Amino acid sequence: MPPHAIQIADQQTALPIDRQALKNLVLTVLAGERCRAAKISVAIVDDAAIQALNLRYLNHDYPTDVLTFPLENGARGLEAEIVISSETALRQAEEFGTSAQHELRLYVIHGLLHLFDYDDHDPGFAAAMRAREEHYLRLIEGTGGGQRAGGAGQKRPQAGKSPSARRKR
Repeated sequence: MPPHAIQIADQQTALPIDRQALKNLVLTVLAGERCRAAKISVAIVDDAAIQALNLRYLNHDYPTDVLTFPLENGARGLEAEIVISSETALRQAEEFGTSAQHELRLYVIHGLLHLFDYDDHDPGFAAAMRAREEHYLRLIEGTGGGQRAGGAGQKRPQAGKSPSARRKR
């Protein structure tokens, strides 16, 4: 496998997707986490598609922002699929006063960090994950990470909440 193979699939119509920008974001996180070889597929879908996957794999019958499917992490490198809902990004951007593109970037970063053992479901590790999300958003956006990252900013969720859990408050 070459050092990094990144595929971006745009399977929705709610948002324009800049495939190259998302590839660059994935490469930035992989480099920052010192990943030597990876094959990452990112699919941007609508709420119906992500809800079907959420029900099938996690038995949760509602749309979510991001699902991460690790496929391999061994001698051949890291292989994973990340699925993101553009419609959820639009809703949460409006709710939190950010842009849908910011939300998409947050979801990509969040999904990738799960592959490197970051766990926002454990309050003891959630702060470390949020800090890494902020770090990568600052690198990509050239700002202080936007209005929020993983709940940072004015509307901070409870510790240990994933981006999708923010909407369940």
